[in-house]
Amino acid sequence: MPVEVTWWGHATCTVEDSGVRFLTDPVFARRLAHLRRRRGELPSPEAVRAEAVLVSHLHADHLHLPSLARLAPGTRIVVPRGAPAAVPGLRRLDGNGLRLTEVEPGDTVTVEGVTVRVVPALHDGRRLPVGPHRSPALGYVVEGEARTYFAGDTGLFDGMAEAVGPVDVALLPVGGWGPYLGHGHLDAGRAAEALAALSPAAAVPVHFGTYWPIGLDGVRPHEFHAPGDEFVRHAARLAPKVAVHLLAHGERVRPEVAR
Repeated sequence: MPVEVTWWGHATCTVEDSGVRFLTDPVFARRLAHLRRRRGELPSPEAVRAEAVLVSHLHADHLHLPSLARLAPGTRIVVPRGAPAAVPGLRRLDGNGLRLTEVEPGDTVTVEGVTVRVVPALHDGRRLPVGPHRSPALGYVVEGEARTYFAGDTGLFDGMAEAVGPVDVALLPVGGWGPYLGHGHLDAGRAAEALAALSPAAAVPVHFGTYWPIGLDGVRPHEFHAPGDEFVRHAARLAPKVAVHLLAHGERVRPEVAR
């Protein structure tokens, strides 16, 4: 089994490779500020179990302190460089038995024999709504028996495929949590363009169809419901050789990759 991917909703996934579990951008909340979870049950207790957590950037729907606080003592949390200065609550977690590792593009981290490469992303990495731009937005490539790219939040950027490097599985954001996507995001069409450039064996669309602003259910609802199916359609046209796995919340897949 080269790799197994479970999508828990939004950008939260478990990537298990070589017996090592990585958890991406964990959010285990039914309500997050002005957002509520509209689809899918909350992740099961199994989702909290991981050897390492990969945090892509400081936005509260990706770096969620109450969810990180549920991790077992000793869990490593990989965060963008400067994150503890921008989010003081991270330092409290570090003092409570979790292990923070700050990284930037070009760094590598080894977790129980599995290497994680840190790659750039095109996204505003600040802790909003206020705060200086202290930390970069990141993507990660987990390299064990397979090479699995977690893009976090990103837009298309020049040299993306070269910056990310060769990958077997791509976890790509295809939507958002509101009626309109701002700069530095991928919608379904742009995500399919990224997929064509990256050319992995398999892909899993994420970051859609989970959270939505309270009171805006009737505003551009297709931006909540449609991105996954739209990505499948665009990917079939732009990257027909890639196996796209459209998962339900809590569903897992073992993509076939050739290494």
